[in-house]
Amino acid sequence: MNADTLNKDLIAILEKKSELNKLDYNDARYDDMEEQLHDMEDDFNETYGDYLEDVLEDVHGKIKSDADILLPTAYIASSLDGKELEEGEESEGVWVESDKFPGVEMRLVLVANPPRVLLILSDQERVLWTAE
Repeated sequence: MNADTLNKDLIAILEKKSELNKLDYNDARYDDMEEQLHDMEDDFNETYGDYLEDVLEDVHGKIKSDADILLPTAYIASSLDGKELEEGEESEGVWVESDKFPGVEMRLVLVANPPRVLLILSDQERVLWTAE
C-alpha cells in the first residue's frame, strides 16, 4: 500500500467534507457536493477497503474490542485540521467498547498527515496504527 496515495485520497475526502460542512442544506450546490463526497467515499472503500479492514481488525485486537468493523470511511474524521478532535466532538469516528478499558467511552478515528488510526479516550488520544 502506498501511504502517500492513501494520504492524498484521504485528504481529498476531508477537504470535500469541509466544503460540504460550510454549505447550508438549502444551498443549490449542497446535493451535488454531497453526491461527489459519497462517490469519493465509495471509491476510497473500493481502493483501500480490504487493506484498511485488515488494519482495523488489528486495531480492534489491540484494544480487545469485539465491536463490528465498519467500512473504513465510517472512521474518517470530519475535517483535515482535527479541530473536532481537539474540542472533544463526540461525532468523530466510530464508538467502540473494549475489554482492555472497561466502562470507558472511546472512539476510533482515521486521520491524515500521515494516515493513522487514533484511539480517542475522553481527554487523550493514542496512535494505534500509522501507514508506512
